[in-house]
Amino acid sequence: MTSSATASPPRSKWSLYLDLIRWDRPAGWLLLLWPSLSALWLAAGGFPGGHLVVVFVLGTILMRSAGCCINDVADRNFDRHVKRTAQRPVTSGAVSVREALVLGAVLALAAFALVLTTSAAAIAWSFPALAISLIYPYAKRHVSMPQAVLGVAFSFGIPMAYAAVQSHLPWQAWALLAGNLFWVLAYDTEYAMVDRDDDLRIGMQTSAITLGRWDVAAIMGFYVLHLGLWAWIITRQLTSSVLWLVFAAALAQVFWHYTLIKDRTREGCFKAFRLNHWLGFTLFSGVVVGYAMGG
Repeated sequence: MTSSATASPPRSKWSLYLDLIRWDRPAGWLLLLWPSLSALWLAAGGFPGGHLVVVFVLGTILMRSAGCCINDVADRNFDRHVKRTAQRPVTSGAVSVREALVLGAVLALAAFALVLTTSAAAIAWSFPALAISLIYPYAKRHVSMPQAVLGVAFSFGIPMAYAAVQSHLPWQAWALLAGNLFWVLAYDTEYAMVDRDDDLRIGMQTSAITLGRWDVAAIMGFYVLHLGLWAWIITRQLTSSVLWLVFAAALAQVFWHYTLIKDRTREGCFKAFRLNHWLGFTLFSGVVVGYAMGG
């Protein structure tokens, strides 16, 4: 049998584009979605209306997909040296840099079109949100803890939510953003631990490398700071007793993550990262149920 007879058939561009935007890995956009929806409910004092929910759900998916396009273009020369990322469409050459940038631009413009249906304040804040998203892929070359930059980018749905609902940004929006930044530091350090050996070899800077042997302790600290800040903000607006069950469930997840990452195995760290969206969902559910029960 000839080698051509056993070769895999060429993949369609549509399939490659779906791979590029990580369509089969929704955990990425869920990590962005739950804090944004929590902020929407908190800003509105309850259900914010179907229009804003649709805008933020679709906008989150679109912007995360656009971010994947930009990130893969920026990292294409690094990703080929990392086993986990070597076959990404741009890195492997299956999708050209131009195609990836055009797709990313189209997705970002579609997200901006959704923002145009909200408020002038949200439109104005969408520009710094986009700028931070564009900066992050290059921060990994110059910042010892680029996860902090990602934390701001991945948390910007929070001030966007307040801007869309209230047309201004109260201090609660920034406090929630700060708390969410610690969550991003926690789960993206778990993610960075997966590739630590490869990143050291190619000279990439990550929080997992910077923190060294303090990585696990720091991650636990980040989780505690995240939950502490969010508990403080949320309980100022909601007094429902169900919230304490919610925070207990969140802390139980944090302990579970410790059991997954304490030995620093690739498999354990990657599993911990992939399941982080359940922590965000837990907090969002608590906010929704709290308001449904009358606060």
